[in-house]
Amino acid sequence: MRLALYQPDIPQNTGTMLRLAACLGIAVDFIEPAGFVMTDKHLRRAGMDYLNHTDLVRHNSWQSYIDRPEPHGRLILLTTRATIDYVDFNFSADDTLMVGRESDGVPDDVRQFVDEAVRIPMVPEMRSLNVAVAAAMVLGEALRQTEQLPGPV
Repeated sequence: MRLALYQPDIPQNTGTMLRLAACLGIAVDFIEPAGFVMTDKHLRRAGMDYLNHTDLVRHNSWQSYIDRPEPHGRLILLTTRATIDYVDFNFSADDTLMVGRESDGVPDDVRQFVDEAVRIPMVPEMRSLNVAVAAAMVLGEALRQTEQLPGPV
């Protein structure tokens, strides 16, 4: 299981997701450009000392991400536009869960590479959840389904 961050805009959310990944033992693909400098003090504050424990792979563009040589499983996009609720989706251990930019998600040319898209059901009047909260919810369910939750050593 992996988490892919597509051109994140907000360093605090990115730091939170990197910390989440470190705590759960999940690798992260960071797809640039980001809306902030990766060494930004807000990112360091949100990620705290957990960043040193994050398996982080930086990709300088979407093209470099899709051209990467390592094998990978399905790419699952978290989006409010999806029709499948994440709790009704069957995750696999080699899935990569991708979140888009906080400002506008992912563009259509990225969406065409996605294998599946899932959503978190919400009250109709609400626009969206915070991206880090959404990532945590869906990642937790995916790890539960695939029995990859970390446990005591």
